[in-house]
Amino acid sequence: MIRKLPKWVEHGSFLLALVAGLVNSVGLLGFKHQSISHLSGTATLLGTGIANSTFSELFHLSLVLLSFLFGAAISGYFLRSGALKLGRNYSGLLVIESALLFCAVYFLTKNSLYGHYLASSACGLQNALATTYSGAVVRTTHVTGIFTDLGIMLGAKLRGEPFDKRKGLLFMLIIGGFILGGTIGAYLFSMLTFYALFAPAGICLVLASSYSIYRARVVR
Repeated sequence: MIRKLPKWVEHGSFLLALVAGLVNSVGLLGFKHQSISHLSGTATLLGTGIANSTFSELFHLSLVLLSFLFGAAISGYFLRSGALKLGRNYSGLLVIESALLFCAVYFLTKNSLYGHYLASSACGLQNALATTYSGAVVRTTHVTGIFTDLGIMLGAKLRGEPFDKRKGLLFMLIIGGFILGGTIGAYLFSMLTFYALFAPAGICLVLASSYSIYRARVVR
């Protein structure tokens, strides 16, 4: 079953992880030094801030969390199952993600926090795009679960169980893409500040077009 899955699984996951790394690095460097592509740190800040922060700061953190949830809900509305398969509306959702990032640039360059919420929504939407692959949950906007699953696989291998090389490769591509995205994002931010988000927005458009072309050829 694993061998029959198309190569776009690996390619798409790498590029989506690259996008998330780019967005997150810009967030860490510019959005009050907060992560964007995942919520663990933000949720912790909200929890600790209940005792120490002002209402406005708590309201801001809450909106970041809700924005991520809203983006995931958009994907959930259009995607009816969690399994990776051809024919799902990935291209349309990638266009929406790109639009959210483009709009985020507009607001961020005007020092508006709306840009932060739009970027968080884009990441929530992307994270819900991915899904179940060979029994493992694949997420492209953070790598904690990827490292965990990879560690489980390595432990099972040491116990004598077979190692799923393709799944392992997929996890390594996601990790590498996320790290590379962070590197590129930091470099672009040093030159372009928030306009660096044009890069992940453009990648989403390229991915949307590529998937549409691939789908049309396969269906034909």
